[in-house]
Amino acid sequence: MELIRSALVASGKTYRTEGISRRVRQITISAIKEMPLIASRVGGCVSLGQGIPSFPTPSHIVDAVCRFLKNNPDSGKYTLGPGMPELRSAISRYLHEQRGIVADPDGEIGITVGAMEALSAAVLTVVDRGDEVILPSPNYASHIEQVLLAEGVPVFVPLREEDWQLDIDAIRAAVNSRTKAIVLCNPHNPTGASFAERDLRELARIAAEHDLFVISDETYDFLVYDHGKCFSLSGMPELKERMIATFSFSKKYAMTGWRVGYVFASEGILDQMMKIHDATAICAPTLSQYAALAALDGTQDCVDDIRSALASRRDLACSRLDALADFFGYVKPRGAYYLMARYRVRGVDSMTFALRLLREARVITIPGAAFGPAGENHVRISFGGTEEEINEAFDRMERWLANNPFRT
Repeated sequence: MELIRSALVASGKTYRTEGISRRVRQITISAIKEMPLIASRVGGCVSLGQGIPSFPTPSHIVDAVCRFLKNNPDSGKYTLGPGMPELRSAISRYLHEQRGIVADPDGEIGITVGAMEALSAAVLTVVDRGDEVILPSPNYASHIEQVLLAEGVPVFVPLREEDWQLDIDAIRAAVNSRTKAIVLCNPHNPTGASFAERDLRELARIAAEHDLFVISDETYDFLVYDHGKCFSLSGMPELKERMIATFSFSKKYAMTGWRVGYVFASEGILDQMMKIHDATAICAPTLSQYAALAALDGTQDCVDDIRSALASRRDLACSRLDALADFFGYVKPRGAYYLMARYRVRGVDSMTFALRLLREARVITIPGAAFGPAGENHVRISFGGTEEEINEAFDRMERWLANNPFRT
């Protein structure tokens, strides 16, 4: 991560350190957010970077919120800290119908400011200074910063690069007396993997044997391709007292800007998480909670449409990479809307590669080093944009690479 910090400073960003706490000094805004900021200063860029789906929020959600805002005098007020009771009940029904999970809406479900707040609160709740947290790597960049903010120690365990699946033997070997938790995103950001059920069950066994918490980021639980299914750890009874599962409405319903998600955990854990929630957010935005309720109660055709469109965009991105096989290797994603492309240039770190691609070709990608050590020599590509944006980005990359930008 020091390479990312140095590169961002070199790009013109400076940070005050005097009087700033150690816990804040040791973290940084992720490259996922910084690359678009740099691109805004460059101008004229097209993005394969930040994971923002191109779709508008479905009209039935927007219409429901407009009615609520106009007709309900409480629309501008706080809700209860854990969230609107009717939304928590709707989530409880959804978890039971879709996952077979029995979740008490009053004691085991909390509404949060996106899954990000839920993840931060989860880490801060269970991780003390010096505790080790296992992160399968490459891993979502913000998970690293959340562990560091809690003054924990990230322990990176590489995924198998040939298929980006979990290396269970390596995870088992990484566990020691200081290990406190495992953070897992499935389907996986940034690789697009959908982890095998047998490996996830083995991971659950490791967690149970060693009394570890499992913090599960299930933002992309709906987004698995080729008729596959996402196996979730959140319904496994042996993990009931050590599982913290986080979910988001952002990608499933094209609601990234609404900032609403939720957490499912046992009452004893959730009570502690709600202390952090109260101290930092009070409650999720009332209008966003109502939008989430409208999303759950309304037609789910929009979810199918989003999934179908992203499957086509995945195939487009892969076909464009196939045409650049001399420059990139990759594993075809099975879920989410990202892939990690390994560039075939020696002696160039991923931040340098991504910054040159941005400045010289005006294409935004995310340097692989932002996702932990196993991400180096890769760039993360998002295919959440329109097909026109994807094609334009790859057209620019093809022209840039044709000029042999890294010739010696």
